[in-house]
Amino acid sequence: MKSLDSVPENDEQKIIENAIVGFIHVEEKDEVNLSYIETKLIKNLKWAARKNNTERIVLHSFTHLSESKAGPEITKQLLDNSEQRLKKADYEVYQTPFGYFLDLDVDAPGTPLARLFKDM
Repeated sequence: MKSLDSVPENDEQKIIENAIVGFIHVEEKDEVNLSYIETKLIKNLKWAARKNNTERIVLHSFTHLSESKAGPEITKQLLDNSEQRLKKADYEVYQTPFGYFLDLDVDAPGTPLARLFKDM
């Protein structure tokens, strides 16, 4: 379901296996130091990918559950910049459609590093 009128229509469906999924929430306070947040995000995603033996990363904007949200342009900028930097580091990177509420089926193995939370 589309949550932002400004984003293009998208009905693409995709299966991505053996990847880590970053559920990324950008808060309003993050807007003033976006470069720092981007670098920390990338370091954490690379670490999690290494620990889970994968080079596939999915970036998913997950802002609809919080009271503090960065503007959609800022969040999309962070996702796009992070994708480009991760690709330059030889990761296979995907983004879920931005500005949508999505049906996601996620299977996570029962290992300690399969589910991580990092507050920056």
